[in-house]
Amino acid sequence: MRRVARVAGTMAVLAALAGCSSTVRVDPPTPSGEAAEACRRLAGVLPATLDGAKRTPSEPASPYVAVWGGGEITLRCGVPRPANMEPTAEVADVNGVGWFQDPSRPLLFTSVNRVAYVEVTISREHAPGNVLVDLAQPIKQAIPE
Repeated sequence: MRRVARVAGTMAVLAALAGCSSTVRVDPPTPSGEAAEACRRLAGVLPATLDGAKRTPSEPASPYVAVWGGGEITLRCGVPRPANMEPTAEVADVNGVGWFQDPSRPLLFTSVNRVAYVEVTISREHAPGNVLVDLAQPIKQAIPE
């Protein structure tokens, strides 16, 4: 019984420490060529705040990743074409940027019809419409069709 209590206590300490971390772990994509160049441009024009969430550092540091609100919103630029996106898939236009919403992952949106795909995951704490509207101008500015 004492060993179980010790393990539970250690797990609680680890969970508390993890909650205090301000850096979020996100695996960066590895775009190349024109997509990589466009993603680097995008990194320089992304907003400091999205839907009230402030930008948070990510690890490993990458120009292809941006995080807001401690991981509530994550952006990865230069990802592959969504595997579930059929040629006839519905794409929503948000201020001139086409977004594919993966039906199997409803919190995942991918901008399409540009030289680089931009994947955005939005937690339930945020309104996807607000986030996608705020990202439209930077994407149009940095990533050509």
